[in-house]
Amino acid sequence: MIETNAPKKRPRVDPAAQERSAPVPFPDRRKTPRPPLAEIRRGGTLRLMPPVVVSGAVRGTELLLISLLGFAIYLGYVEYEGQQTHLFYLTAILIAVLGYMTIAQLLGLYRVSSFNVFVPSFTRVFFAWTVVVSGLMALAFFTKLSADFSRVWIATWYASGLAVLFVERLAISLLAKKWLKEGRLYRRAVIVGGGPEAEHLIKALEASANADIRIVGIFDDRGSDRVGPIVAGYPKLGNVSDLVDYARASRLDIIIVTLPISAERRLLHLLKKLWVLPVDIRLSAQSNPLRFRPRTYSYIGNVPFIDIADKPIANWDVVKKWVFDKTVALLAIVFLAPVMAVIAIAVKLDSKGPILFRQKRLGFNNEPIDVLKFRTMYADATDAQASKLVTRDDPRVTRVGRFLRRASLDELPQFFNVLKGDLSLVGPRPHAVKAKAADKLYQDAVDGYFARHRVKPGVTGWAQINGWRGETDTEEKIERRVEHDLYYIENWSVTFDLYILLMTPFALLKGENAF
Repeated sequence: MIETNAPKKRPRVDPAAQERSAPVPFPDRRKTPRPPLAEIRRGGTLRLMPPVVVSGAVRGTELLLISLLGFAIYLGYVEYEGQQTHLFYLTAILIAVLGYMTIAQLLGLYRVSSFNVFVPSFTRVFFAWTVVVSGLMALAFFTKLSADFSRVWIATWYASGLAVLFVERLAISLLAKKWLKEGRLYRRAVIVGGGPEAEHLIKALEASANADIRIVGIFDDRGSDRVGPIVAGYPKLGNVSDLVDYARASRLDIIIVTLPISAERRLLHLLKKLWVLPVDIRLSAQSNPLRFRPRTYSYIGNVPFIDIADKPIANWDVVKKWVFDKTVALLAIVFLAPVMAVIAIAVKLDSKGPILFRQKRLGFNNEPIDVLKFRTMYADATDAQASKLVTRDDPRVTRVGRFLRRASLDELPQFFNVLKGDLSLVGPRPHAVKAKAADKLYQDAVDGYFARHRVKPGVTGWAQINGWRGETDTEEKIERRVEHDLYYIENWSVTFDLYILLMTPFALLKGENAF
């Protein structure tokens, strides 16, 4: 059983300069005082913009801008002389775009660090685009194709391309500066374990120019006699139980553990508490005397780490799941609108009270969310906290409600929760705060229960299509449900989501355990 202690109270003071200081991973701590825990929490509520996604988006934007601009000028100016003309200019555009992307990559123009410095960045953009267009003209000359080339086209494309890239890079620079101030472009990290190991690690990270993290503090179970309140300039914020609570209240992206790899028992005890969090967990290999093959390690800057756990859905996977969720949810709302209208009328005519029922449930990272359902109980018998789960022939359920619950049609309004961002289409079903199995709260009945909250909950899930839905009158039922949820989290893919969605109607036809 995982227990979470209440956070220790610490004095609140005016915001310090950490989150608003110069946008580099490790500000000069001689000039920048470390903020208290309350301020560090408040500064980390915005979501991370994964650098790999930002870089990919900039790369894709420039590819589209340059290629579409070149083709538009060609259509507007060059006289069409047959299919061969199309092929000729399309080939030239393709060569130029690929050449620009290659040179820009070599010049570091797609590193996040280059986005917030406009003048040096655009100087390299100017150089790359000039080299590419000059190379294209030289290629046409040496292959004796220059006579077939429109000089006006290439000159116009060069000048307008520079103008478009200027505006694009300026916009990116302004946006990157805003995101850096908000802390969206670096990973917020904490270090578990103080002492000399932590000090050596921090010095190594500070000396690494490409480290994409910012350390917010140290957590250690040892007392103040062994670990002081400040470690290498960073504050000790509490013990490991405080860390679990901190991660629930603030954005945290990575936990770095400095314990030696030989301390197996301490590591296992620590990881049992931390694996329920939706963060990357890394074991420092900086001071480890054992040396493995290079591919064994991951790196932050040039500092080696051993991967212990990864955030389940990260980087481009987040984008893919977001697009999938929003697209399918919107289509579902459009096509099911007549069905939902009929259900709403039936609910209203069947019993007095509101059509919709809002229930507090636990969502991603234990955040409370309001889940929408069609009301299936009499208005004076609704149980917002689900302190008593619905059973067969429950007198609290209305006639229409009994049918809606058996067919899970009462869940249809949750497509609006998906559009809002509280739910995904597929994921572990969100449970009510007071939901119980055999008179035990779910978190007391299942060890590691909160690990299912490492991803957004879903309208449907792997457990539901395998028959583990509805009443949980025994501990085994909630245990099997959590097992299926964890399997889904570890094996997620868009294809898996699509399969679960397609199988959901067949699972609902069985109507098992749904009362």
